[in-house]
Amino acid sequence: MNILDSSTKTAVFICHCGTNIGGVIDISKIIENIKNIPSIAVAQDHRFLCSTDGIETMINSIKTSNADRVVVAACSFRTHEPLFQEALHRAGLNPYLLELVNIRELCSWVHENERDRATEKALKMIRAAIMKIQDNQPLKRIRLPVTPAALVIGGGIAGIRAALDIAEAGFTVYLVEKEPSIGGNMAKLDKTFPTLDCSICILGPLMNIVAHHPNIKLYTYSEVISINGRVGDFSVKILKKPRYVREDLCRGCLICIAKCPSKTVDEFNMGLSHRKAIYVPFPQAVPRIPVIDTASCLYFQKGICRACEKLCPANAIDFNQKEEVVEIKVGAIVVATGFEEYNISQVYEYSYGRYPNIVTGLQLERLASSYGPTEGRLIAPGLNREPRRIAIINCVGSRDERHLPYCCRVGCMASLKHSWYIKHLMPEAEVFIFADEVRASGKGFEEFYRRVRLIPGVYIVKSKASEVRGNPDGTLTIKAFDPAISSEIAITVDLVVLEAGIVASRGTESIKNLLKLGALNSGGFLIELHPKLNPVETAVDGVYICGAVSGPKDIPDTVAQASAAASKVISLLSRGYIETQPYSAIVDESRCSGCGVCSSVCEYSAIKIVKKKERSVAVVDEALCKGCGACVGSCPSRAIEIANLKLNQIDAMVAEILR
Repeated sequence: MNILDSSTKTAVFICHCGTNIGGVIDISKIIENIKNIPSIAVAQDHRFLCSTDGIETMINSIKTSNADRVVVAACSFRTHEPLFQEALHRAGLNPYLLELVNIRELCSWVHENERDRATEKALKMIRAAIMKIQDNQPLKRIRLPVTPAALVIGGGIAGIRAALDIAEAGFTVYLVEKEPSIGGNMAKLDKTFPTLDCSICILGPLMNIVAHHPNIKLYTYSEVISINGRVGDFSVKILKKPRYVREDLCRGCLICIAKCPSKTVDEFNMGLSHRKAIYVPFPQAVPRIPVIDTASCLYFQKGICRACEKLCPANAIDFNQKEEVVEIKVGAIVVATGFEEYNISQVYEYSYGRYPNIVTGLQLERLASSYGPTEGRLIAPGLNREPRRIAIINCVGSRDERHLPYCCRVGCMASLKHSWYIKHLMPEAEVFIFADEVRASGKGFEEFYRRVRLIPGVYIVKSKASEVRGNPDGTLTIKAFDPAISSEIAITVDLVVLEAGIVASRGTESIKNLLKLGALNSGGFLIELHPKLNPVETAVDGVYICGAVSGPKDIPDTVAQASAAASKVISLLSRGYIETQPYSAIVDESRCSGCGVCSSVCEYSAIKIVKKKERSVAVVDEALCKGCGACVGSCPSRAIEIANLKLNQIDAMVAEILR
């Protein structure tokens, strides 16, 4: 269809967006040009089209001009399409008889010093949209039912908070944690900043509420191995690993642990102590059910011992337990798989791993904890005595182009907290914090920073340490350039604490692949749909993220984001249905050869090849399709198109641009 002889009537609205668009593009020139097109019913500009006044003006103009198509030249589709679609609905038009042209991000912002060329480009974009919209058809969303249950992956503070919020709203929650206990990294902390209250005292009650909540089904020592389906109807498979301890019989007496003769490195205490082959990760673990580590158990390795089985008063030990796969149905998924410390042995200059008295911030947390390897006494590993001089080095691996270019967000405050730990346990000790700068943004953080600075014996060296080397007597020497005296300094200490950078947990990538969430960012974190407007949503409808899985965060931000993700889930589940976006792929079965190319390139598993009347054809699941168009470009028969972005429409746009 040609815009010069079209029977349709198109309304065109151009937004100045203040000076974002109007300061670069000559909008009056564009208006004069498109007014001469016969198919144009009205052409108007507005300083702020998305304002209340702009929307009302737009609705009135559509009604009075009897337009049956609308082109809006403004800014981002993602932020403004729903607003303008609602305006069409109020004006009596189908919301999908709308075409948006992004002349801000794609034109004025990239051509701000080229007014004539920017104007020419914007005009071509708008004319192409006018040509394309002539063949737009009214579309309709389809309603599909929602399973009133949610899956939460990860049992740290983010997963716990999200699960509790959803469960309190009356919905079933399946909480899956790969470790034997929920609690995550927060359970390893001694205290939380800036209030310095006991970490487990805050976390412990929440863990127990989760364990006994009637709407929460807890799967610890388990992993999600398969996720299929779509928003509102996900099919999930959970692998329950055998504990070799029957949960229905175990009384939590822990006699089995006391009698076990085999020991191995304790992961919960960050390698600073040993645990038994049958163990509970920490005293407040939920559930308080031991698990047998087959890699260190004498029975599994050598076929001997079985002391735990012989001495268990409840006969709860079961060496014949097998893996079990549980299948569930949920309507929404929350990913809260957390973080881990960067492998700072790669930061070679700080010698981590070569000297035992060089520890990470999390290792210091375990040393300071009353249920840690030294029961709260700060003992320097390797020296086996209290350190008198301690150095804390900030930004180890983070804000470093060789390793992690981003800030860990918690290291500065952790170093201040660790200084407080040390001075609280050993008032006579000296603490040196090496930091280019201290970032203390957050509620109460600046005040805490001032408090620590005033503690006698705490020194903040405004410099990045250049190296750490060991001495024959077991002490360590730190070298740094001190800009205050324009000279290199060397400080000998008994213990070095490295505040490590933060990366996504190792399970994040596998979850990303299961959910088809696309690429990860530089730290291996999941990417949100929009950093400002959709910070807990993902590119897959019905899948939400919270906590450090999307980037470094402290506990308050993590908890706030977990509740935000939970609110999204509650909103979805309480509605009882979802509406599909109608921009889905459409198959012309008369042309389709059933070759399967489209199915192989679809990232959302929305296309299946099925047999119809003795021939194979592609079938599209509208609930899964995102309208990305990958199938369209790959189809050798031109048998598949996107609704309102058909091949003839694309051809028409290209022809108009080249005209």
